[in-house]
Amino acid sequence: MNAIELPLASRPKVGVGVLLIDKRGRILLTLRKRPPEAGCWSIVGGKLDFFEPLEKCAVREALEEVGVEIAIERLLCVTDHCLPEEGQHWVAPAYLGRILSGKASNREPDKTRAVRWFRAGQLPANLTMTARNAIAAYQRLSAALSSAVSGAYPG
Repeated sequence: MNAIELPLASRPKVGVGVLLIDKRGRILLTLRKRPPEAGCWSIVGGKLDFFEPLEKCAVREALEEVGVEIAIERLLCVTDHCLPEEGQHWVAPAYLGRILSGKASNREPDKTRAVRWFRAGQLPANLTMTARNAIAAYQRLSAALSSAVSGAYPG
């Protein structure tokens, strides 16, 4: 059976994201100017370059987009990001990252309207699909770790 050849514009793309949380538990989000999901708040991230490892992409995008150097802690989730109304299909791995240095600011004003820290309980309603999935995965991970710790040391 022969594979179906699709035009390049019809093929899924890879966008790598990184969830950054500061020491106060706030989440860093960027307000997108461009599709996919223009006008929505997203985690830091961007398009994977050819032959670029996923984690290196996340590190590069954090530096380019918001000016922070990061370390990758772990993979949180992978989103099958299908937006037929926008003609977009992305496969989007999202990592948990830790800021090593720098102060987050908008380094790509042509792509991003704003960069802002949000408290976990005060997130904007207009989150991108990848941001919602990464935050939910982080919350599940935090709950599981908290549960494991409290279970290990009964009070």
